[in-house]
Amino acid sequence: MKQKSERRQSSGSTLIKHVLLGLIVFLALFCLYYGSVVAPYSPKLHDEDSTLDPFLGGFVDDSGYEFQPQNVDSLVPKSIPVCDMAYSELIPCLDRNLLYQLRLRPNLTLMEHYERHCPPQERRYNCLIPPPIGYKIPIRWPASRDEVWKANIPHTHLAQEKSDQHWMVVNGDKINFPGGGTHFHDGADKYIISIARMLKFPGEKLSNGGNVRTVLDVGCGVASFGAYLLSHDIIAMSLAPNDVHENQIQFALERGIPSALGVLGTKRLPYPSRSFELAHCSRCRINWLQRDGILLLELDRLLRPGGYFVYSSPEAYAQDPENRRVWNSMYGLLRRMCWRVVSKKDQTVIWAKPLSNSCYLKREPGTQPPLCSSDDSLDKAWNVSMRACITPYSPKMHKGKGSGLLPWPQRLNAPPPRLEEIGITAEEFQSDTSTWHFRVGEYWSLMKSVLQRNTLRNIMDMNSDTGGFAAALNDKDVWVMNVATVNNDSKMKIIYDRGLIGTVHDW
Repeated sequence: MKQKSERRQSSGSTLIKHVLLGLIVFLALFCLYYGSVVAPYSPKLHDEDSTLDPFLGGFVDDSGYEFQPQNVDSLVPKSIPVCDMAYSELIPCLDRNLLYQLRLRPNLTLMEHYERHCPPQERRYNCLIPPPIGYKIPIRWPASRDEVWKANIPHTHLAQEKSDQHWMVVNGDKINFPGGGTHFHDGADKYIISIARMLKFPGEKLSNGGNVRTVLDVGCGVASFGAYLLSHDIIAMSLAPNDVHENQIQFALERGIPSALGVLGTKRLPYPSRSFELAHCSRCRINWLQRDGILLLELDRLLRPGGYFVYSSPEAYAQDPENRRVWNSMYGLLRRMCWRVVSKKDQTVIWAKPLSNSCYLKREPGTQPPLCSSDDSLDKAWNVSMRACITPYSPKMHKGKGSGLLPWPQRLNAPPPRLEEIGITAEEFQSDTSTWHFRVGEYWSLMKSVLQRNTLRNIMDMNSDTGGFAAALNDKDVWVMNVATVNNDSKMKIIYDRGLIGTVHDW
């Protein structure tokens, strides 16, 4: 009886196995048939007009149309080579070697060779930029303000060239930043206080109760001025070209300081009009008088009503004939632009831009430089040539005698006056702000379990809209580079009106 029972159980198990096997085969055949009926066409390997794309894993016919395989993995590149170590610091559109190889002839006196010149399609690199040899995880903010790993930015010639100015000091396997500059050897912190004193701001605070928030630092060096402004609730766009000291901006970003490559050459800087409360130039070696003062007129476009230009350079104090000549010419030009000297002390002079159009309207007919025409789009800043004309205010700003912005931090979440220029209502703006506060709160709660303290510092929003994402991160110890695409660049002025920073870019 026992043996018969065991045979029946064995027979039952075998039957179940066969049934399951048959079911699996049926389902497999059904899926194969169904997929062959409804799946879209994809070319076969032996199709004469198609070739395998080595990066995307798809197929490209002669028309350039790419056929993607029907699975998610196909969206991930199959193989991307690593660039040669010689390209570990490559900046494709600011590659000086490319200028010579393509036999371009930029005007060196106008700094055109430091502006963007992107390679043609066939010269673009499809490889991963390798880190320097010995690269280490960067030192975290706020310690990074004062020191970085030498291996991450293996350039020490600036430390030798600027040894008497306390820019940076090589100390073993680290580079230290004492906070000095060409015109503030005793440190950026003391220099910032001295500027506030010159302006007679309450409590020697350069922020002036939140009325000075965004600053443009031209020729910023290693960005120590911008670094020390952060503790004053001021954020600076520290700007320097990819010149013989190309690693300056690398140092700034490694330190965790907002900065960007750029130069006052022939094109407008990629920021809308009236973006900054203060512009700063400390021995930035810029010829402000060239081409009828076109570079000063670009600063005029970028400064808000009543904005300041802090200029620390020999022209402001040296008594030799050449520096006196430059000073007199510069002084005369800025007077014709209706700027006035607010303060002049030691090595620094501070000018202020007018609050309204009143001074412009009182100038003698034919006075140079002229006012820009009403059809000149003052906010267009991507690949637009500079214009040697004064940027007038709209009738509304002229009447209000100012930008109409609230002080920082109230302006961060308050609808700015220029919203109406881009067709967004205050309600839509506030709704977007609330949405991003909720989203970022959710993001942060999900990430905090895997992120150590101060892991994040430099953040980029690749399509920033009106800056809601960056505004929601304001209570975190990070800074956001907001990027507006060229077809959505009108919203960048809202970013700056909120007291944030960003740039226009063509991806």
